[in-house]
Amino acid sequence: MSNGLIPQRYAKALYKLTEEKGTTDSVYEEMREVADAFDRNPELAKVLANPFVGRDDKARLLETAAGDKAEDDYRGFVRLVLDHHREEYARLMALAYRDIYRRAHGIAEATLVTAAPLGEAETDKIRDIVAKAYPALKLEWRQKVDPALIGGFVVDVDGYRLDASVRNELEQLSLKLLRSN
Repeated sequence: MSNGLIPQRYAKALYKLTEEKGTTDSVYEEMREVADAFDRNPELAKVLANPFVGRDDKARLLETAAGDKAEDDYRGFVRLVLDHHREEYARLMALAYRDIYRRAHGIAEATLVTAAPLGEAETDKIRDIVAKAYPALKLEWRQKVDPALIGGFVVDVDGYRLDASVRNELEQLSLKLLRSN
């Protein structure tokens, strides 16, 4: 099995179980937390892949990564993953579950990147404009600051990008100047 097939199968099985039990929403939140925990702490993957770390310790790590109160369905899933020695795929399983849930519920991830922190009014204005462009989707927002943009903003929505940054404008101007010579 490939790295993509194993996480997909586990995530689909978990999603079907949670659909039957009516716990898709709570497990989705836990899987979001798990994916975020791996992003915040890349060492987590190394610890889970380490054969000298005990099963109970790995279970505690994965349960802690899910947030304050991991539900029974998630705890059972962690036991299943550990029983089959698939803990190295935990991050990919969380991402796969998140993607399955989002597709089923019409949710898209939107990321707003600005050169400096924006006020609430400016942020809301950009979010409203983007939401109007994607009326069929519920947008889950992430916000980042990247001073390299110099000014303006960049919005990514499920692979589509709107780049209204000063950096992009300067790059476009530079390309035009190079082509004219």
